[in-house]
Amino acid sequence: MEIDILGIDLAKQVFQLHGADQRGRAVHRAKVSRGSLFESVRTLKPRVVVMEACSTAHHWARRFQSLGIEVRLISPQYVAPFVKTYKNDRNDAEAIVEAASRPAMRFVTVKSVEQQDIQAAHRMRAILLRHRTALINQMRGLLGERGHAIARSPEAFKRAIPELLRTSGDELTAFCQTLLTELLQHLSAIEDRIHLIEASIQTFMKQSALCKKIAEVPGIGPITATAIVASIGDATQFRNGRHLAAWLGLVPRQYSSGGKSRLQDISRRGDTYLRTLLIHGARAVLRYVKSKTDAHSIWLQHLIARRGYNCTAVALANKNARIIQALLSSNASYHPRGAAV
Repeated sequence: MEIDILGIDLAKQVFQLHGADQRGRAVHRAKVSRGSLFESVRTLKPRVVVMEACSTAHHWARRFQSLGIEVRLISPQYVAPFVKTYKNDRNDAEAIVEAASRPAMRFVTVKSVEQQDIQAAHRMRAILLRHRTALINQMRGLLGERGHAIARSPEAFKRAIPELLRTSGDELTAFCQTLLTELLQHLSAIEDRIHLIEASIQTFMKQSALCKKIAEVPGIGPITATAIVASIGDATQFRNGRHLAAWLGLVPRQYSSGGKSRLQDISRRGDTYLRTLLIHGARAVLRYVKSKTDAHSIWLQHLIARRGYNCTAVALANKNARIIQALLSSNASYHPRGAAV
């Protein structure tokens, strides 16, 4: 029995295997436990192992690659159309093999341990930032009930809260002041943890040549550069920069029929976190574009006049995504528009 493609429906404890030969005929079906999965794949010796790109897929992919087996990961949204009749583990494993057999199928690159480490740092930072925002909003609400209004930004809150605690009136009782003081201590602890994670991100930035290269692009800082390299890697899986921009959801949604093209707002597909970082970085560039006279700034000024500030920010994020793909997939260095190369 020679298995050409082995599809694995990943789970926590019980995994469904579906093996097919070169003609696509099913030659092996089995359920295996978590402890015996690696040994089962070693025994079957398939040419290709295919899995959906889920939380544990990259771990198993690295283990199977250590056996010299080619591993392909497929986005779950591309597997769903191939599920026949009802959804169960057996049909899911078969659908994975069917999807992987399509010549035009798109696959996900297997991430290294280092990439997942920096991704974990970004996830923890995002969680802590949400906790900090929720804590500040809670304290603003408590103070608002006592007649004290504070601006939304964390900086304005931290400037105003010490003065309020010192010069509080009858509404802000000693008990309420004690609660606010404890919340402030909790807020300080959260910010200390955020600074530690950002320091680790800066360390990764200094050690990565790819991060340093794309950080030369205006609007790309250490946070954005490390997040992109951790998620994308060398970007060779994208044929050109337009494909990366489309993968990030920075291109218009299309609803065309009968030869008539209808372009709508951006698709918002792909990684929301990366798209948000790119757009916020573009907004930071647009803040200082009025006083500049270089070719890139003049292009942005004209685009703002024609299409507005928000559209220009998305257009610049799209342009930066295309530049990033060119930089990560080649040995080229970034050169500003109009500069001598």
